[in-house]
Amino acid sequence: MNLPQPYARTEADQAVEVNLTINGTEVHLSLPARVTLSDALRDHLGLTGTHVGCEHGICGMCTVLVDGDAARACLLFAAQLDGAEITTVEGLGRQDELHPLQESFGRHHGLQCGFCTPGFLMSSYDLLTHEPGVQRDDLPAELSGVLCRCTGYRNIIDAVDDVAQTHRGTLPAPGNCGKRALVGRTAAAATGPAAISAESTFDEEPAERPQEIDLPAGDPTIHIEVTSRLDSNPTEVARVFGDIRLLARCLPGAELTDELGADWYRGRARIALGPMRMAFNGIAHIEEQSADRIVMKAQGKDAGGGALARIIMTAAAVDGGGTALQADASVFLTGRIAGFGRSLAGDVSRRMFEEFARAVDRAASGEEEPTAGTRPPGAISLLFGTIVDRVRQFLRRLASGVWRRH
Repeated sequence: MNLPQPYARTEADQAVEVNLTINGTEVHLSLPARVTLSDALRDHLGLTGTHVGCEHGICGMCTVLVDGDAARACLLFAAQLDGAEITTVEGLGRQDELHPLQESFGRHHGLQCGFCTPGFLMSSYDLLTHEPGVQRDDLPAELSGVLCRCTGYRNIIDAVDDVAQTHRGTLPAPGNCGKRALVGRTAAAATGPAAISAESTFDEEPAERPQEIDLPAGDPTIHIEVTSRLDSNPTEVARVFGDIRLLARCLPGAELTDELGADWYRGRARIALGPMRMAFNGIAHIEEQSADRIVMKAQGKDAGGGALARIIMTAAAVDGGGTALQADASVFLTGRIAGFGRSLAGDVSRRMFEEFARAVDRAASGEEEPTAGTRPPGAISLLFGTIVDRVRQFLRRLASGVWRRH
């Protein structure tokens, strides 16, 4: 008896090179052969919209589209999908333009606790694209591959039936697929699983600067505009604008570590929010620098995520003396840092810019020379300020409502 001869053998922890197209973005990963698609999406790319329930292919929470067909991400090894196109729930719709299925789930209160929602959305999309004529009576059986822990199927069926009747054969394609940066928990070309710890330390700094910092094509995770009134006059602020090292020291927790030439800089920054402490290594490129305006792009990476940003800062004289310092920032977050709510992330970012503005004011007036990287923004100073701001906004709205009633 002739037995088949093994052609090749790959150990479970042996790294395997995998090329995927995920939500329209080509990604190269170097992963242990044992890593499932769901773990690759969540732990290595920061796409945590794909939920994992049973890890046995029963509950359907991890349903994604593989080459256009619904599949259980927990039952597939990433290594066996080389060359495949993956669509996750993140690719279904945009925040400002949801997919009809997402809108319908909200309209019919089908979201419930939300844990099963990604699986239902992707299964429903697969159903309505492959069986556009499906009838309401068939939906309970057709959607039975996803389990709702709230046992609230009625609203989900109402939501899917609404879309089925409205879009017979015309269901829009996923609307949030396009080239973007996926810099999740491990860099796309990183080897081995990343250790996610409560306190990160600085990774090895990148040896060379990139040709260009490419920002994702979609909308930023957060966009903030902050204007701060400084006591210093524009001439004094211009002195800080003209000294990049001094300017960098004004951002609490940040420090410039190297000048790479041609207006490229390497640096690092720390931030602490409760038990989560992050340490970013990054590179910044000053695209424009004058006495009253600075335009820069920056990218940073922590073991648990990454951030890219385009920041425009302008300084202008104000009536009565002083300077208006305005910061306009578009920030793209990935990984666990992106797990913060957009509202909270925006509030914290605004608070950091306000602290930065105060440091610029002190440096411009010569009152205090900031010291690099000695005081990272902490949970108390950032969150307390944020809470105070929200309480003030609530009181103003309350006062406005009382005034209108009278």
